[in-house]
Amino acid sequence: MSPARATLVTGAGVVGFLTAQMLAARGDPVVLVDIRRPAAPMPVGVAFHACDVTDIRSLEAVFTASPVRSVIHTAALLSTGIRLDPVRGVAVNVMGTANVLDCARRFAVGRVVVASSTTVGYTTFARPHGVLVPEDVCMRIVSERPASIYAATKLCGEHLALLYADLYGVDSVVLRYAAVLGGSLAAPTSVPGRLLARLVLGARRNESVTLDDPYLVWGGIEEFVDARDCARANLHALDAAAPLRRVYNVATGDAVTLRTFVDTVRRVHPTLTVVTGDEPETGFAGFPHRRPAASDVASARSDLGFACAFDLEDTVRHWSMAA
Repeated sequence: MSPARATLVTGAGVVGFLTAQMLAARGDPVVLVDIRRPAAPMPVGVAFHACDVTDIRSLEAVFTASPVRSVIHTAALLSTGIRLDPVRGVAVNVMGTANVLDCARRFAVGRVVVASSTTVGYTTFARPHGVLVPEDVCMRIVSERPASIYAATKLCGEHLALLYADLYGVDSVVLRYAAVLGGSLAAPTSVPGRLLARLVLGARRNESVTLDDPYLVWGGIEEFVDARDCARANLHALDAAAPLRRVYNVATGDAVTLRTFVDTVRRVHPTLTVVTGDEPETGFAGFPHRRPAASDVASARSDLGFACAFDLEDTVRHWSMAA
């Protein structure tokens, strides 16, 4: 009897690992790959393979050894890592995505869910968007080009996923996560993670926190999403019968100011004291324009049956205690 076909999850970071856990919890066979084994115990029902998605031969070996029915592709280098090694970031985020999509094509895989980011549209924020920011945002290809290498790689990954769907019939779905909160406070790998760690650890130590890093402050509003909701969205995208739009925003639908964010952390950690300077003209993570509105999440609700389960206070409370 041949083994059951598994869902391949690339990337054992916080979202990828949570996704593998959730799949295994509902009884799905799961193969999780990353360049190194995570420190946390592997969930029952999850097989781990060391694999670099930039190495096509290594990736092909995984597809051959473990019959794959679907893929959730979260493997990526985040913006902090890319600033340290931009060429590696392009290799992982662009060529890694191309390798995953091409293996899906050649091995006749079903659904491929590709993790992306709402940062792909941040440079359009100087123009009015109406009440909400849609997925199909208009972009001037030169003057509104991505403002970070991370955003550029994610935009490229989106185009590759859509082209593999158009040209080769790969059933790809792209999820644009808002600023993701989750994971270890001791070693945060993302800008939102660094912000939460700075505030929570300062409160625990009874230290006044000075927010003077331009990547950690913003003017106007920004939206965040719990890593647990990103993992839930991955499963919804995997299971959806007819995700015709193919690109979806994953966010709460709410956006907050820096003051609101700090006040929310203070409700969980009442000893928090924060010093900030004048509100900057820039948006979150140093992007040049302020966010004009929250992202439209109606399509994720209608096509994928997905809505976020955790608000900002739930998120802060959970990850403060878990990390």
